[in-house]
Amino acid sequence: MNEKVLVAYGSKHGMTAEIAERIGKILRGEGLEVDVACADRAAGPTGYKAVILGSGVYAGMWRRETARYLKAHEAELASKPVWLFSSGPTGSGDLEKLLGGWSFPAGLRPVADRVKPKGIIVFRGAFAAAKANFFERWIIRKVKAEFGDFRDWAVIEAWARDIAGTLK
Repeated sequence: MNEKVLVAYGSKHGMTAEIAERIGKILRGEGLEVDVACADRAAGPTGYKAVILGSGVYAGMWRRETARYLKAHEAELASKPVWLFSSGPTGSGDLEKLLGGWSFPAGLRPVADRVKPKGIIVFRGAFAAAKANFFERWIIRKVKAEFGDFRDWAVIEAWARDIAGTLK
């Protein structure tokens, strides 16, 4: 089996892509071979030792390309180490409060339960007003979220290092 790790992601404005790239960089720094790709262009999981799959979250849902990847490759993913991450809540408040009990898209939970990921995590996200369309700006204001970059790189990097330790 190939010893590479796949980091596949879904990202609308590039913020989650940056998280995936950082995860890949940390894994490489730990001596692992890594491919990082958007989920709609990523290879299937067959040739990989492990898969990390993540998505930006919009209205409690993963990006379409990431959800499709998870569903289409469910059987293969269930046979290898998998980690799932979401990127979404913005704001400086308590993360648990910002999430309001949310931890993973309800519609994908049955698939994730069958895949049995080694970990599921939600990272704080980033949302740039300049990249948002009118509807997105309206939603952000309606739900009283904040524009800005709230990603905690130390948390993301520590999570990636933990994964590397598990795989080595």
